[in-house]
Amino acid sequence: MSNTKAYAAQTATSKMAPLNIQRRDLRPDDVSIEILYCGVCHSDIHQAENDWGNSMYPVVPGHEIIGRVTAIGPQVTKYKEGDYVGVGCMVDSCCSCSSCKTGLEQYCDNGMVGTYNGKDLHDGTLTFGGYSERIVVREDFVLSIPEALDIKSAAPLLCAGITTYSPLKHYGVKAGDKVGVLGMGGLGHMGVKYAKALGAEVTVFTRSASKVNEAKQQGADHVIISTDDDQMAAASLQFDFLLDTIPVAHDFNPYLNCLKVDGVHIVVGLITGIEPPLWGVNLISKRRVLAGSMIGGIAETQEMLDFSAEHGISCEVEMLDIQHINEAYERMKKGDVKYRFVIDMESLKKA
Repeated sequence: MSNTKAYAAQTATSKMAPLNIQRRDLRPDDVSIEILYCGVCHSDIHQAENDWGNSMYPVVPGHEIIGRVTAIGPQVTKYKEGDYVGVGCMVDSCCSCSSCKTGLEQYCDNGMVGTYNGKDLHDGTLTFGGYSERIVVREDFVLSIPEALDIKSAAPLLCAGITTYSPLKHYGVKAGDKVGVLGMGGLGHMGVKYAKALGAEVTVFTRSASKVNEAKQQGADHVIISTDDDQMAAASLQFDFLLDTIPVAHDFNPYLNCLKVDGVHIVVGLITGIEPPLWGVNLISKRRVLAGSMIGGIAETQEMLDFSAEHGISCEVEMLDIQHINEAYERMKKGDVKYRFVIDMESLKKA
């Protein structure tokens, strides 16, 4: 075991603060990683504050990790010391169920092991995330970072990137399709970039007129103000796909009416109940599909990183010293970040 500096929440009401944690010794198939950068996700706040009721304290958040390999176990063949690597939202799964066998570890029938707030399958210890100096991860859950990617802005690709890339690929978005992206935050702006790279005509739906220029700067072809009844009416039956990144309860019905026959509304941002109620006729009348998607499996996440490098896709980030993480959380709650915070983990050495 090795003593490791980290930042953690000790209770649902405590602030993030320094904490020494223990990282395990290398198992034969483990990779030890010095963490260089770690993205800050809304999930970090939800787990730190126990919004979902399943937090196990202390919580060391962070599942958008970029680092450098410092040591490998004797069975490791994919990585060597000095390699730049990434770790996303999961660090293990059963690897034997039908989902795992088809590269869908994120949907493991027995539950994937989260990078933090999970339990190690071998010894039952609590997993700690990327707000720390180092991490030890099974080789099969470590990702290669292409040289063409800027490692700072690559960190959020491991959550925000794969969360939007995976459903667009799964549902077959292609050149000529019309894709609507609902919301223009950390997920939304990545959805725009991937949909455009896949050849789609992309429209951003936003409540804020102030985001029109912003959306177009990110690559959107069009912008619809969703509170404008005339604009929404004109969008009726126009779209093949809607990528819904809105994280709070919202009315799905007006958006569903924007889909063509067989159109697909893909939910990636909302995990709570749908309010107001969904009208079945909005699905039935045009054979529309309401779908959900989480992150991607390990192979697909690597595919996303390679695709991002090939197409010059990165996340728009604001760099952060870890000493200011509590201020960053408050800003995120207010939507005051464009579009993701990334922690420079060099700052942890000063903590």
